[in-house]
Amino acid sequence: MPEAEDDEPGVVDTGSPVFSRYGIVSTVLAVVSVIAVVLIGLIWKTHRSDVAELRYRSDVMQTAAEWTGVLINMNKDNVDPSLQKLHDGTVGQLNADFEASVAPYREVVQTLQSRTTGQIQSVAVESVHHDLDTVPGAAPPTKQSLPPGLASRTDTVLVIASSVSENVGGAPQTVRWNLRLDVSDVDGKLMISRLESMR
Repeated sequence: MPEAEDDEPGVVDTGSPVFSRYGIVSTVLAVVSVIAVVLIGLIWKTHRSDVAELRYRSDVMQTAAEWTGVLINMNKDNVDPSLQKLHDGTVGQLNADFEASVAPYREVVQTLQSRTTGQIQSVAVESVHHDLDTVPGAAPPTKQSLPPGLASRTDTVLVIASSVSENVGGAPQTVRWNLRLDVSDVDGKLMISRLESMR
């Protein structure tokens, strides 16, 4: 007697599913894993970008603080080397007009014949998120302290400092410094491109 065949030709077995539960779970886990890897990659990239930006801003503030430190610690004994160091750290129009820009500071030092000790109190990168004076729909005005293409980036730094001048035969005088400096990245070197005294 011939054995009965379980499966007849041309008949589809509908009793077993095409995908098993394990197959569906594996597929879902694979998709979740891929999404998780992509999200981790994006988060890591954003984190590295933020860290690099913070490091750059820290370098910008350090450059502004060091330059200002030379300016506020000028004495009658070191005025010429200090001015040379300040001049070497500038670029653009500030460098071209350096003598006129720092003439008031030089005159004060030479006139008072004082010994000055300065201290930086606060340094911050200025960020402008909106301009209330702009016309709606118009592009915000841009400040240009350097010709286009000379610097890859320019940041504005606010520096607040004080210096105590001890005049010969007089009482010590405290001078408050409120400065706005543009710090420009010129070929990888941070330089001061604008100096403004704030009231």
